[in-house]
Amino acid sequence: MNLDVLIFAAHPDDAELSMGGTIVKFTSNHIKVGMIDLTRGELSTRGSAETRQKEAFQAAIVLKAAVRENLHLTDGDIYNNKENLMKIIMTIRKYKPKVIFAPYFNDRHPDHIDTSVLVKRAMFSTGLAKIKTFDKEVSQEPYRPQKLFYYMQTYTFEPTFIVDITESFETKMKAIKCYSTQFHNPKSTEPETFISRPEFIKYIESRAQFYGFQIGKHFGEPFYCEEKIEYDFGKIFKTD
Repeated sequence: MNLDVLIFAAHPDDAELSMGGTIVKFTSNHIKVGMIDLTRGELSTRGSAETRQKEAFQAAIVLKAAVRENLHLTDGDIYNNKENLMKIIMTIRKYKPKVIFAPYFNDRHPDHIDTSVLVKRAMFSTGLAKIKTFDKEVSQEPYRPQKLFYYMQTYTFEPTFIVDITESFETKMKAIKCYSTQFHNPKSTEPETFISRPEFIKYIESRAQFYGFQIGKHFGEPFYCEEKIEYDFGKIFKTD
């Protein structure tokens, strides 16, 4: 299956928190989206890898993602090595997305930074014919997506563009709430974490409002691109 968009995340729930509204906007417009979690989040203080996986699939259904896979890299150990790189290259060649999304390359969590570095390296390497990969013993063709975009996690950046998620914000929050073990639950007896405090979800909502305000909308999600992006006036001002 060829996909239009492929999103790489270090842990299940990263993509939902960072760009869940944009995913919904894509899928609502028949754009095929794949979500690739690098780890199972097995080092998380709350819940388990098994419950996190169930939550991830529930969230994918809410977002209407065409594909959700886990590469089973080691949580807390997403190093820039050949083995990890090849797994990402094989995934890109398998789905041939037009564009890729990855975490911004500076963040509070080292796994997010490592994921960003790996995906950028894979984005280039996947187009090299001399790098040989196989899917079920069938040789994969070299393939390079058109663009790599970065989404925001904890640390902020000056966005290249902001996506209006006003109509999809409610669904984004529904997907986030699928992770009942990770976020605030007054009935939970598990230890409190950085993201389980009630203030964290309020921060996610406030950030969406802040970036929405920047473009004159109620809610928005920010993205960054290291390359210049064409602004097509023909598409904006097209007439019937």
